Amino acid sequence: MTAVSALWQAEDSCRKARTVDALSFTIVNETWQVLPYRQASFWRFGATGADLVAVSGLAALSEDSPFTVWTRRLVRAIAKDLPDTVQVVDLEAMPAPMSDPAASADTPALPALTPALIDGWEEWWPAHLVVVPLVKDGERLGVCLFVFENAPNETELAIFDRLQACWSYCAWALTRVRKSPIGVRVPRGPKVWLAAALLIALMCVPVRQSALAPGELVALKAIAVAAPLDGVIKSFEVQANQRVKAGALLFSLDDTTLRNRREVTARALEVAAAELLSAQQRAFDDGKARSEVTALQGKIAERRAELHAVEEQLKRIDVVAPRDGIAVFGDTNDWQGRPVVTGERVMQIADPQDTGVLVYLPAADAISLDEGAPIRLFLHVAPLSPVDATLTETSYQAVLSPDNVASYRLRGAIGDAGKDVARIGLKGTAKIYGHRVPVVYYLLRRPLAALRQWTGL
Repeated sequence: MTAVSALWQAEDSCRKARTVDALSFTIVNETWQVLPYRQASFWRFGATGADLVAVSGLAALSEDSPFTVWTRRLVRAIAKDLPDTVQVVDLEAMPAPMSDPAASADTPALPALTPALIDGWEEWWPAHLVVVPLVKDGERLGVCLFVFENAPNETELAIFDRLQACWSYCAWALTRVRKSPIGVRVPRGPKVWLAAALLIALMCVPVRQSALAPGELVALKAIAVAAPLDGVIKSFEVQANQRVKAGALLFSLDDTTLRNRREVTARALEVAAAELLSAQQRAFDDGKARSEVTALQGKIAERRAELHAVEEQLKRIDVVAPRDGIAVFGDTNDWQGRPVVTGERVMQIADPQDTGVLVYLPAADAISLDEGAPIRLFLHVAPLSPVDATLTETSYQAVLSPDNVASYRLRGAIGDAGKDVARIGLKGTAKIYGHRVPVVYYLLRRPLAALRQWTGL
């Protein structure tokens, strides 16, 4: 094979390469048929610096070998001020470190090497090095290093100049990117367009919109048991979450004040009756006494009404269960001795078979929901066994949640399968599912909302 045909074949092999790895393998191995070098290596410039891609005679590269580490340091040292033309570097003509750059006019246009790099050169390489930068339109794509036992002649350097143009164009073609009108570099090729089409298709896939909110298990139709009158709770006859029967005594109010009022009212009634009797006896011969009889009769009626009202209140100091169920309230010690007012809720009587989910959905996370939307409650005690429910009620206006967050109150009914494991009072995190929306809307909903808050658009 003549030198010209070998050169043509080397260039043709580079043009047929479909990847940078294939191109680098061709450059460091097939160029030997044209130029008798001892060793060649291909380095690619990227965001992280120079990366070793191929070395002649090696199928696999060791990134942490001493030779690779030293070569990488050398490439990084010369890449800082690397010219765009082919450079010949002779170790014997290399200036000493920290010497005057003007001391020798014949030295190559490369920076002086450190003693450590020179020692490595003497250990790993011969004295002659040819540096072939891969440059296209001012962009540095990589560099090829060729080491020779003897200094290359003018013919070999001319071949390097020709191959540099071919290699630079091939490397640029395999790594080229196109700039869009807005200045963004857009990769080209069918694979890029296919990936973009797949990405757009994925962004249009409909998914169910969802939101997370704190939730707990509650009784949907619990009956509130409130204080029948103003007073102080004297005693509790049931414990928290205890099953009760209809008519069972739940708690009692202190009756000391009412009993004292009853005694005072009864005494006042007796006094009024005695005054009326005295007035009636004096009315036979005293006209003034006859006029007092009517007033005293009205006073007696008033005392009797007061006594009746007190007795009715005494009958209501014992509060009983309105139906069968479970008494839902806090600790009994928190209620005993506590003053209450009329209508203040003390507990609830809940039906254990009528359990549901109460969710406080923050207003900032609100999504469009329809009746019957699925709800999944992940309880803190059993996060791997969610409780499924369906939305039955939503509040029209946001209210403050127990955590003092403006939230919409949602209620959901639990299916028959979840009632066996559901227990009133358990808390967790609820996931509420809304309408189906594209993936791009699902991912960008919160960022767009935040952007509108900041920009006001």
